[in-house]
Amino acid sequence: MIIPEQLLEKYNSPVPRYTSYPPANYFDTVTENQYIDAVKESNSGNPRNISLYLHIPFCKKLCYYCGCNTSPLGTQAEMKKYVVALKQEIRMVAALIDKGRKVSQIHYGGGTPNALPVEWIAELNELIYSLFTLVDHPEIAIECNPAHLDFNYIDQLKKSGFNRFSLGIQDFDNEVLKTVNRDPSAMPVGDIIQRLKAGSDNVTVNLDFIYGLPGQTVESFLDSIRQAAAIRPDRLVTFSYAHVPWVKKAQKILDKKGLPDTELKMKMFSESHEYLMANGYQSIGLDHYVLESDELYQAVITKSLHRNFQGYCTRQTTGQVYAFGVSAISQLEKGYAQNTKSVKGYIESIGQGHLPIEKGYMLTKNEIIVREVINQLMCNKQINWKELSDHLNISESVIRDAIVYDDAELKQFEEDGILQLTKEGLEMTEGGALFIRNVAASFDPLTRNNSKQFSKPV
Repeated sequence: MIIPEQLLEKYNSPVPRYTSYPPANYFDTVTENQYIDAVKESNSGNPRNISLYLHIPFCKKLCYYCGCNTSPLGTQAEMKKYVVALKQEIRMVAALIDKGRKVSQIHYGGGTPNALPVEWIAELNELIYSLFTLVDHPEIAIECNPAHLDFNYIDQLKKSGFNRFSLGIQDFDNEVLKTVNRDPSAMPVGDIIQRLKAGSDNVTVNLDFIYGLPGQTVESFLDSIRQAAAIRPDRLVTFSYAHVPWVKKAQKILDKKGLPDTELKMKMFSESHEYLMANGYQSIGLDHYVLESDELYQAVITKSLHRNFQGYCTRQTTGQVYAFGVSAISQLEKGYAQNTKSVKGYIESIGQGHLPIEKGYMLTKNEIIVREVINQLMCNKQINWKELSDHLNISESVIRDAIVYDDAELKQFEEDGILQLTKEGLEMTEGGALFIRNVAASFDPLTRNNSKQFSKPV
C-alpha cells in the first residue's frame, strides 16, 4: 500500500477518532437525575441487549504514551474500597434496568484490570451473574498487561468466565518499551496464548501494538508484527500513537525523546498492513486485523460490524453500554454519561448513595442520524443510503439534511483516490481507508467552525 506524499500533506490534519458520536470532548453537564431517566428510557430503546463496562484505573507504573484514565497502584485497602464502590454502583444501576433484557457483552478495561487480585475480579463477575441474565455465549473480555500475568492468574480468569483476552504488547523491542516506561511480558507471549486457549474452543485472544513511538523504525516495528503473526493470535491491532500532550501531560516526555515523523509512521502502517494481509489476516475497520475464521470478519462480509468505546463487535454482541467506575462512559441510545475521573470523589459519591455522574451528552434527533451515518462508515468502510434509510425508517433526504452532504467535497475525495462513489452511496478504497476519519468528519456538522483539538490520522 503506497500513499502519495501529497495526500499525507493534504489529509493528515487533526480530526476526531469517532469512537463515539459526538466525541467525548464535546461532553457537557449531565446530572445524576438525567442519567437515571436515560437509563430507564433505554429499556425501550435499541439495541435491546446490554453491554457492561467496568473501569479498573490502577497501574503499577505509568506508560508515557497512555491516553487512558489511570491511577497509581495504591494499598490493597485503598483498592478494596474502590471495588466495594464498584459493586455498589453496579447494584444501583441494575435496579433501573428491565430484568427481561440480557447481557451480551462484559468488558474490563483500564488502567490495568489485572493489577487487581484475581479473586476480586471473580467476585465482580459473580455479582454481575447474580443481577443479570446473560445471552448464550456472551463475550466476557478483559484487557491485560502481560507484564503482570502468570499461569495461575490466567487459569482463574478463565474459571471466572472470561473468553476474550486483549494483551497490550505495544512492541516486542524491549528498548522501545523502556523508552516509554513499559515493562515487557513476564512470560513468552506464545506461552500465554497457549495457556489462554488450553481446554477451550471459544477463547479469543488479541494482541495490541502501537506505532509511532520513540525509538521505533519501520523495520523494528515490522519485526514486532512478524513475531506477532507467527504466534497466530485471533486478532491483531496496530494503533497509531495519538499524541495529545495538551490532555495527557506525561506525553510531553515523548516529545523530548523524539517521535517518528509522519512519513515514518505511514511506512510502519503500510508495511505492517501488507505483511499481515499476505500472511492470513484480514483488515477490519481502521486498524484491526483478524483471521478469516473470526466472527468479526464475517460481520465485515455482511456489512454488520459495530463498535463502541471498547472496540469492534458483532450485531449479536452489541448492546447499549452501561459503564461503571471512574471516568467510565455509558453509551445509551439517546446519550452518554461519564463518571467522575477522581477515585476519591467516585468512592465518596457512591458511599453517599449517589451515582458519580460528572458530564455527558444528550443527542438530538439529527445527531442520532449523524451518529448512524458515521458508525456505518467507520465500521464497514461504506455507506448505502437506502439501507440506512430502511434501518432508521426515515427518507434518504432526511438523512442528508441531518448531515453535511457536499457533492463537491465527496467528488474531491474520489479524485484523490480516497473513496469511490457508487449508485448506492460510497465505498472507501484500500489506500483511502487510512483517511476514513477525514471522510467521516466531512459529514459531521459539529466539525464546522469549532475549536476542539484532535489527534492526526497518521
